[in-house]
Amino acid sequence: MIVVYGIKEKLNPIKSQLSDVIHGCMQSVLGMPEDKRAHRFVPLERDDFYYPGGRSDAYTVIEINMMAGRKPETQKALIKAIFRELESQLGLPPVDVEITLKEQQPYQWGFRGMTGDEAKDLKYNVNV
Repeated sequence: MIVVYGIKEKLNPIKSQLSDVIHGCMQSVLGMPEDKRAHRFVPLERDDFYYPGGRSDAYTVIEINMMAGRKPETQKALIKAIFRELESQLGLPPVDVEITLKEQQPYQWGFRGMTGDEAKDLKYNVNV
């Protein structure tokens, strides 16, 4: 699951394109299937979103939750691809983007009535 935070006036107009860019990177780098898009957008009021100096009101935080197992170089490739594509496709400069990967063990995921370590029918590889 991916959660994206930003100031609502900046985030709302680009949510759909942002989702497309992030999911495209998830597909190309991690091999995620098209139908595994799980994105949540949290548009915030300006006074509810504090961010570091040197950033614009377009500052966007992207939290990517995923099962543990991907190699560090794969994770770095994902982060760099998202930075590159957000700037290329949306004009969102890397200084205005923060990306955090949060890994949890497969047994800590619950979906379709089972835990991630019990799922034998995933259409993608976790260990890449």
